[in-house]
Amino acid sequence: MMSFLWALIVGGIIGWLAGAIVGSDVPGGIIGNIIAGFIGAWIGSALLGDFGPIVGGFAIVPAIIGAVILVFIASLILRSMRRRTY
Repeated sequence: MMSFLWALIVGGIIGWLAGAIVGSDVPGGIIGNIIAGFIGAWIGSALLGDFGPIVGGFAIVPAIIGAVILVFIASLILRSMRRRTY
């Protein structure tokens, strides 16, 4: 149970950090940060493999890079959707 909580905390921090790097808030607040951290870790490890320090089951460097990619793409999509609605 503690490892699951630790993974949620680390995933949330990764998602928050990605939002801070991109300069855009992750939609969904805390839950959105956790989801962005988990999906970003998956994307980063698929693209870059697992290297660097591993905390809470996440390889930190690829997880942050993957989360930044995810948040950047999500912010582009949301920005274009806002422009289309009048």
